[in-house]
Amino acid sequence: MCGRYLLHAEIEEILKHYGITTEWTNEKPSSEVFPSHKVPVVVNQNKRELVLMKWGFTAPYGKGLIINSRGETVHSKPMFRRAFQQKRCIVPANAFFEWSRAGREKVKYRFRLKQSSLFSLAGIYEDFRDQEGMPCTAFSILTIQPNSLVSLVHDRMPVILPREQEGVWLDHTIRDMSLLQSLLQPYDETEMVMEPVI
Repeated sequence: MCGRYLLHAEIEEILKHYGITTEWTNEKPSSEVFPSHKVPVVVNQNKRELVLMKWGFTAPYGKGLIINSRGETVHSKPMFRRAFQQKRCIVPANAFFEWSRAGREKVKYRFRLKQSSLFSLAGIYEDFRDQEGMPCTAFSILTIQPNSLVSLVHDRMPVILPREQEGVWLDHTIRDMSLLQSLLQPYDETEMVMEPVI
């Protein structure tokens, strides 16, 4: 799973990276992102925009948050199917975190890319109502079987989209499920760095 990620890039860098021309009027989020935090996410309905969303779908009967969606089944699960078809988004990140057990201790590891400080996690989003009954939009990060680097620590990893696939993922007019599923691949481990967080 992906239960924590890092976003320390300036908003101007994010806007430039994704070719977004509209201004960002919200506050900059905290660097380490936890489930339920509201953070900037890239969508493309009529144009690319940066939108503030909560991390975590509302679970059935309001019991907890669903922060990840399995890439292998996201196209068929009733809770995620419509979002996968029509509401795909990009979650900007600078790194993601996983934990490994060393005896009784848990060791925290940071995973980042070698060639780019900012990268794109594949996400889907949907509209919900919060505990007060107010409408809210939330996203879930897609995960897949890990590459050989991440597998040293965990049995899942978030889907990282190569730069050339970002436009396809964001294009809500694309309904070719086999094409979309083909984007959900483990990222090349030779292009990644794993480092303990001390």
